Amino acid sequence: MTTDWQKLVIKNFDEASCKYNEGANLQICFAKRLAEQCTKKFIPPGLWVDLGSGTGLLANELEKRTPNQSVLRVDGSERMLNQHPKNKSTKLFDLNSGLPHLEESPTLIASSFALHWLKQPEQKIHDWFAALAPGGWLALALPVRGSFPEWHNAATQANVKCTAMEFPSHKSLINVITKTKIRFHKLETFTEEAATVSSLLKSLKKVGGHSSPLPSLRVSEWRKIQKSWAISNHKNVPQLTWLIQMLLAQK
Repeated sequence: MTTDWQKLVIKNFDEASCKYNEGANLQICFAKRLAEQCTKKFIPPGLWVDLGSGTGLLANELEKRTPNQSVLRVDGSERMLNQHPKNKSTKLFDLNSGLPHLEESPTLIASSFALHWLKQPEQKIHDWFAALAPGGWLALALPVRGSFPEWHNAATQANVKCTAMEFPSHKSLINVITKTKIRFHKLETFTEEAATVSSLLKSLKKVGGHSSPLPSLRVSEWRKIQKSWAISNHKNVPQLTWLIQMLLAQK
């Protein structure tokens, strides 16, 4: 991932910030699921941090379920952070540069749909886990390899390069942490549907998630992919399926 591409990622999220929540059905769903898993564990009070907080979906869910606990919201997009209520604690920071300075070791580092945008995600997990206070928790949700099979298959059928973002492997991520430290791990699928392939892919753009480090396709190549996209047998519409990894580990 080049520096120019990383700047493009931030730019796209900046531009999507005002209407992000309107199209973030997937992100809303897993923010709730990850927060719910956190409430099932005893996470000590102290410094809780949401890395790559976006508009605050995960931080809001954590605070709603733990009323006396505040969450520090960290993101590289200033306009995303501007969507947070003024009474919330935020920090503008590019997570590709590591972790921001924190006054104390966190008892919770949580992150939903952010890690895959960062360079060397496996190293990030290692560093985040190491930064925890003893007994602290790491809670993650992110798309992983195995997502977008419909898109990959259509590109193969059309003999066109697939420009979908390459997600990290779920195995490479869990292998960073000692197995005995992992308290919860699950892979879930989430399928989106739309009347057309174009509408499916526009949903990515609506939340700023359309960046790819690969060169853009020509219009003719996109048309080939759309014609090759398989249609769901039971609903007769195109689909796009995500594979989402949820992970909780205790230091």
